[in-house]
Amino acid sequence: MPRVLLLFARTSYRAEAFLVAARRLGVDVTVGSNHRQVLADLAPGSTLTVGVSDVERSTATIVRFASDYPLAAIVAAEDDFTPLAAAASEALGLRHHPSDAVRCARNKALMRSRLSAAGFSSPWFHVASLHDDPVRVASRTGFPCVLKPLSLSASRGVIRADAPEEFVRAWHRIRGILEASDVVERSGSLAAEILIEAYLPGREVAVEGIVVGGELLTLALMDKPDSMEGPFFEETILLTPSRFPDKVQDDIVSVVRRCAAHLGLDDGPIHAELRVDADQVSLLEIAPRSIGGRCSAILRFDPDATLEELIVRHALGMPLQGFKREPRASGVMMLPIPMAGILREVAGVDAALQVAAIEGLELTIPLGQTVVPLPEGNRYLGFLFARADSPDQVETALRLAHARLDVKVEPPG
Repeated sequence: MPRVLLLFARTSYRAEAFLVAARRLGVDVTVGSNHRQVLADLAPGSTLTVGVSDVERSTATIVRFASDYPLAAIVAAEDDFTPLAAAASEALGLRHHPSDAVRCARNKALMRSRLSAAGFSSPWFHVASLHDDPVRVASRTGFPCVLKPLSLSASRGVIRADAPEEFVRAWHRIRGILEASDVVERSGSLAAEILIEAYLPGREVAVEGIVVGGELLTLALMDKPDSMEGPFFEETILLTPSRFPDKVQDDIVSVVRRCAAHLGLDDGPIHAELRVDADQVSLLEIAPRSIGGRCSAILRFDPDATLEELIVRHALGMPLQGFKREPRASGVMMLPIPMAGILREVAGVDAALQVAAIEGLELTIPLGQTVVPLPEGNRYLGFLFARADSPDQVETALRLAHARLDVKVEPPG
């Protein structure tokens, strides 16, 4: 029976979905994590402790492990593990995006440089070090602009500035985030760099796909109906299928396909974020992994498969022909955290679940824990799911259900 190594953090939202997918496909599973596993009932070869900061050392650990427990595939459930998955797959001759392509896609500045040099539509940009003087950096920056730490993902630390004084405040705020020990430990030198680029207007859309032997298999286009103009860029609602006209959707997929090919992402999952302004489609970023959080739950495929199953199937070299997203519309709301403090209560859950088209609600932060909103925070309060005949019905249901929730946060101190 083939064995798959699944890489994810102990607190991953995606762990259970990938484990279920592997079990449905009838394969053996080894869980690799940067936290030592303590599940005593797991069989030998079912767990492996690896780090994300020293890729070379962790790759050697995986290669030694594979000599005793041969691996047929390595799948990274989260962004931090994609460099390790690529390096170890190369060392073992397994299917995966190349390491250089993964490194380029994860480094926002390097991605911008390569795509801009190749003639793709790109905002102006430059990179600064946290050791630079923010006042001086602001003096050579156009406005409006967006500051993005190179070492973070999921909109954490991403801030818009419309004037020099806002730029300096954003700079110091990002510095405070990056000086957190966990960020520095994971990201090394990248933690000291900030990408500064022009703010791109327009509506945002996400593309989910798998590149199979250099050819993009588009699995879903997901609209983001809420305005994302800043100063922070917290995602809330994702809807599929997209409501953009067919011609625009074709342009979106074309941009993703060409960007992935140019970066060398040729064998694995991708998740791309883009902005559409009139007829202009611009790539914000493209990641060598699938969508994060619990958002993948809205993607179901006929005949009877989840996104995680398709990813594992591809990694194992199994065919993906014939799988198509189900015809019904679906969506998710990533529940925002209203303020920093201690989460005391989430009232109105039963009322929210009674809204027509709502399929489920998952609260992912236990009561009594500290909650922190973006741009400092890195977790959502939870996920609200809906399914209906049209994207409009899904959006209406999500907003109505969210309005019935009453989140009580006790201010710190």
